[in-house]
Amino acid sequence: MIGRGRNRRMALRYEDELRLFSTSWQKAGLVALILLYLLVPLNASEFWLSVLDYAGIAAIGAIGLNLLTGYTGQVSLGHAAFIGLGAYAAGYFGADLGLPLPLWLLAAAVCGGVIGALVGPFALRLRGNYLVIITLGLVFLGEHVYTNWDGLSGGTAGRGIEAPATLGIDFDDLSLLGEEFTRNQSWFFLIWGLVALVALLAKNLTRTRPGRALQAVRDRDVAAEVIGVSLARYKVGAFVISSALAALAGALLGAYQLYVAPTEWTLFLSIQYLAIVIVGGLGTIFGGIVGALFVGSIPRLIEEYSGSIPGVAANAGDDGVITVFALNQALFGLLIVVFLILEPRGLAAMWIRVKTYFTGWPFGY
Repeated sequence: MIGRGRNRRMALRYEDELRLFSTSWQKAGLVALILLYLLVPLNASEFWLSVLDYAGIAAIGAIGLNLLTGYTGQVSLGHAAFIGLGAYAAGYFGADLGLPLPLWLLAAAVCGGVIGALVGPFALRLRGNYLVIITLGLVFLGEHVYTNWDGLSGGTAGRGIEAPATLGIDFDDLSLLGEEFTRNQSWFFLIWGLVALVALLAKNLTRTRPGRALQAVRDRDVAAEVIGVSLARYKVGAFVISSALAALAGALLGAYQLYVAPTEWTLFLSIQYLAIVIVGGLGTIFGGIVGALFVGSIPRLIEEYSGSIPGVAANAGDDGVITVFALNQALFGLLIVVFLILEPRGLAAMWIRVKTYFTGWPFGY
């Protein structure tokens, strides 16, 4: 009887650990997030809504990269190529074929996943710097394809992407309960609703057996294979999921901007996403979201307030010590270096330490 009671208590404890919102504080936090989701679009300015919309799109792509790099240990610099693929998939399936919102989003994710499945097998033979070089080649290959495939991308001139954004309601022209919403307000609901869905799915993935297998591959891939973890399944699977989420982010980006050009899918964009996951916190889902809010906001803020920053020129021909683009590059590089040296686990680790301290107070330290 004693043994049965102990086993039952252990089962209940394990069941509590598997719950996403097991404590009253977590449930209160969930309610606060829902209120923010509903109230922020009604009170924020158009500029800040634009910043938050871009940050939400970046968060989806960053969650995908974190699953690949943070959870599986496969460093990739090819994220920009998959984001571009998603944008052009939205242009083809959404704008050209006129498919509804759920279908062109799904089609973009499938396209990214298929290409990721083709690249994934390289992860079985390569690791570390060699894998980084392979994924870096994807960026340059993508730039060449997107620049020269005029029928898909419009060439160097770029192309417009007017994909339908209707899901029962029209996010391009939203009106509810007699209230007219701007496009930035409407897309905030769409983008951050998808962020919540993607984060929930990714969090559930990492808490289950496949998630533990991914982390085992990251920590000791040979030992993981010895105990029965299939390296082929999980390394390739990580590439597929990461590429699909990157393409999903790209599809949202293209449809939100209404226009994309091949010059957007460069190595700088891949470095930006790498900075997001490093600053936010490798190996955490909410770290990708926090990193996107923090790092993803920097370019928009610098562009908006560049005239007030001494020595910063809006364009290369203007007076100033450094251009906005060069300043963004320098800041991303500086953030990566500072966080890798001083806080390798990113902003997520800071939050975990604060939470642990107050959870154990007054015995925390």
